[in-house]
Order: sequence, then C-alpha cells, then structure tokens
Amino acid sequence: MSDLAEDLSFRPEEFSGRARLFPLPNVVLFPHVLQPLHVFEPRYRELVAESLAGDKLVAMCVLAPGWEPDYEGRPPLTPVACLGRIMTHHSLEGGRYNILLVGLKRVGLVRELPPTRSFREAEVEVIDDHYPSKGRARRQDLQRRLLDEFKRLLPKSGPIHEPLEQLLAAEVPLGMFTDIVAYTINFGVKIKQQLLAERNVDRRAATLLAALAGMTQGEPIRQPRTGSFPPDFSEN
Repeated sequence: MSDLAEDLSFRPEEFSGRARLFPLPNVVLFPHVLQPLHVFEPRYRELVAESLAGDKLVAMCVLAPGWEPDYEGRPPLTPVACLGRIMTHHSLEGGRYNILLVGLKRVGLVRELPPTRSFREAEVEVIDDHYPSKGRARRQDLQRRLLDEFKRLLPKSGPIHEPLEQLLAAEVPLGMFTDIVAYTINFGVKIKQQLLAERNVDRRAATLLAALAGMTQGEPIRQPRTGSFPPDFSEN
C-alpha cells in the first residue's frame, strides 16, 4: 500500500472513539482533502505532540457562533467535525509546527470529556456517507450537473488548474466529489459546515449544486498565494 493510501485508510474497529479536538472559527476540514495548518498556540502544540506520539488523529471542528468572548476557554462547538490524520509535520522554533492534515471521516460529537489536558477531547461517533436507494436513478444526472457547474467556475490556468483537471478526469464517488468541491470553493464557513454536517449524499450534492449555481465566475476557487498546491498554511 502506498504511503498516501495508508494515510487515507481508516479502520473503525481500531478507533477508540475518543478524539482530540482542534476547534477553529474559520477552518472546515472535509474527508479526502489536505489541510495545511501552522500550529502555534500552546494547547494545540500539546495536541499535535501527543497526536504524533500516538495515532496521529485530530478532529477539526468549528466554533459555534458567539465564540469570541470565550475563545481561550471552552466555547460551544458545532456538532459535526472531521477526523483527520497528520500526514506530514515540520517542527519549528519555539515548539511550533507546520502540519499537513488529511481528512478521513465525518464524526459527530457525542459528549465532551472533562478537561485533563490543555486541549479539548470528546467522545465521537463515525458518520458514514448515506446513499438513499430511492435516489439511485437520478444520482448520475445530479453528479453530471454538479460537475458542469464546478467546471464553469474553474480557472482557465494557474497553479491549481492541473490537479483539478486530474480530479475531474477521475471517476470518484459522488460523496467524495462533493467533499472535494466543497473544500475547494471559497464558500463561507456557514455553508461549508452545513455541507460537512449532511451525511445524505444526495441532499449534500443538491445543496452544493444550488450554492454553485448562484456563483459567478471570478475567484471562487482557493487560490494559493505562493503558487503551491495544496494551499498555504492556515494559522490556528
């Protein structure tokens, strides 16, 4: 198995159901995508160090609206997160890290655990994609329309043009395709979190299609500042 395939693999029977939480107000991770992160807060440096010494798993979640007064504490979280694995890391001066996180699975937050470390932890349950049997007949048409809308918004050239074209040329399941498109497009956090929380693939695709149809061609795609792909490191 290649290193990438190993990083993307997930065996539910080997998962404890306990996840380290990395909540941010403006980063939504999806399964199947790569998210670079620059980690500098002490609590998240501890989280990364413990993760690297163990299973390398981190659950990215989003702070619920109204988090600002209690950012340093334990403000409420949105109920669906994305479990990811640290694929690569680079230790920096002062205990900071640059990490590359690959999204694995949606997870629902069951209950937050009592604080025993500087970072937050929770019991979570894995959420698998659901493909309704009654939607099978129209799913191919839905995927075709989604692909057409996405291609309409693609840049004609640039650093991400080639990898996106390679993606479009590959045959991937609708659930995976929606996740990659949802991550790639510069939607706001609210719509991204809505798409992450939707396990019904047909409903997720329909929501994404409506959001794409309302966009005009311009700069809807994540454009890395440095000309690299994946995009630059986000700061915690």
